[in-house]
Amino acid sequence: MTASRRRSKTKNEVRGMSTQSVPQDRADSDRSRKEVVLSGNMAVAHALRQVDPHVFPGYPITPSTKIMEMVASFIANGEMQCELVAVESEHSALSVAVGAAAAGARVASATSSQGLAFMWEMLYIAAGSQLPMVLAVGNRALSAPINGFSDHGEAMGARDSGWLQFHSESVQETYDNIVQAFRIGEDRRVRLPVMVCLDGFVLTHTSENIFLENDEAIRNFVRPYRTEYTLLNPDRPVSYGLGDPPEFYMEHKMRQQAGMERALQVIEEVGAEFGRCFGRHYGLLDPYRMEDAEVAIVILGSEAGRVKNVVDELRASGKKAGVLRIRFVRPFPDEQIVKHLLPLRAVAVMDRSYAPGAVGAPVFQEIRSSLYEYRGGAPHVINRIYGLGGRELRAADVRTIFSELDSLRAGNESVPAIRLVGLRGEPLPNWRDQQAFKMPVGQS
Repeated sequence: MTASRRRSKTKNEVRGMSTQSVPQDRADSDRSRKEVVLSGNMAVAHALRQVDPHVFPGYPITPSTKIMEMVASFIANGEMQCELVAVESEHSALSVAVGAAAAGARVASATSSQGLAFMWEMLYIAAGSQLPMVLAVGNRALSAPINGFSDHGEAMGARDSGWLQFHSESVQETYDNIVQAFRIGEDRRVRLPVMVCLDGFVLTHTSENIFLENDEAIRNFVRPYRTEYTLLNPDRPVSYGLGDPPEFYMEHKMRQQAGMERALQVIEEVGAEFGRCFGRHYGLLDPYRMEDAEVAIVILGSEAGRVKNVVDELRASGKKAGVLRIRFVRPFPDEQIVKHLLPLRAVAVMDRSYAPGAVGAPVFQEIRSSLYEYRGGAPHVINRIYGLGGRELRAADVRTIFSELDSLRAGNESVPAIRLVGLRGEPLPNWRDQQAFKMPVGQS
C-alpha cells in the first residue's frame, strides 16, 4: 500500500498540482478539502455520505461490513437523509435496490464474496432493466473451502452480468471511484449499474492518507439525480419486469451493449472533469513507465503498487519494463490496451482469479482475444495466476515473472504459458494436467 500512495504523490508532483496553476474553483476546493487517514471501507462510507443517495439497502458481510455500519451511523447522526433498508439477505438487498431504482431513487449498497454470489439473479435484473446504482464490492475469495481473504473470483464471475466494473488500486482511488461511479452509471448515454471493487482487507481494512474533498464540491460534481423513467410518474407511465418475447429480447440486450460501449467515452469524460475539479485524473487505464517498455505486466487492483516498485528496480538496472493497470473490466477497453501492448515483445497478464477448465484466467483470455487479429505482430502473452484466497505476492515473485518475460523475448519457448505463482507442491506440466499435482506430505 505504501507503493500505491507514493505513486499517487509522484503523479501529482509531475503534473505540477498547485493552487497557483489551477482554476479558481479548483483552488477553492484544495483549500477546503481535508487530508485524513481512512481505510477503504471508511472512504467508501464517506463518499456515500457526501453523495447521500436516496436508498441504501444492505446486508453486512466481511470484509465490507464497516461500510453499512458507518452509513447507519451517519443516518442516525443526521449527516445523511438516506433511507437505510436492513434486509435478511443480499438477494433481498439488491431486490430492494432494483425496486427503489425503478421508482426513480438514487441507490447504493455494498457486499462481498458469497454476498455478491447471493445477489446473482438480481445483478442481471438490475442491468437488464438498465437501472443505475452503485455497489461497492470488497473482493474476497468464494467458498468452498471457506476463505475470508482477497481475490477477484466473485467479481470475475459477475463480469458478464451487464454491470460496469471498476477495480481500485488505493484507498484514494476507491473514494474517487465511488464518486465518479454515480456520474458514469447515471449518464443518459449509459444508464447501467456500476460495481466499484476494492481488494478485501488489503484496501477495505488498510488505512492510508487520502484527500477527503469538500462535501458541497462532491455534491456539485455528482449533481442531483434525474431519471427519465420512473414507476412513480403518472404522466409518463413505464413498466419494469414484463415478459420479453423473442421478437424483442435481442433488441433490448443490444441496448445494454450500446450503453456499455458509450460508457468508454463517458468514463474518460467524467475522469477528466474529476481531474479538473480535484486534481486527480483518471482514464480507462493506468500505464506506468510504458513509453519505451519492451516487456510489461498487466494487472488489476491493489498489487499494482508492488509491481511498480519492481519496475523501478529493473529500470534502475537498465531493463525496459513497464506496468499496465486496467481500471475497468467492463466495459473492457480493448482498443486502448492493444495500443499499449502491440509495441512490446512479451507480456504477462496477472490474474487474481482463475477459471476451472478454461485456457487461462479471465483477464488473460480477454487480452489474448483482443490481440488475436494482430497475431502476426503481437507480443508473446503469458498468464500468471496469483493471490488466490489471499496468498501473498512477493516482490521476488514479480522479479521472476519479469525474468520469464526476458527469457521469452530471447526466444525461449520452454517458458510455461500459464502458471500459478507461489503454488506449493510439484509444478503442473501444463494447465490441463491436473493429475500431475501432488500436495507435499504433511501440508494441506
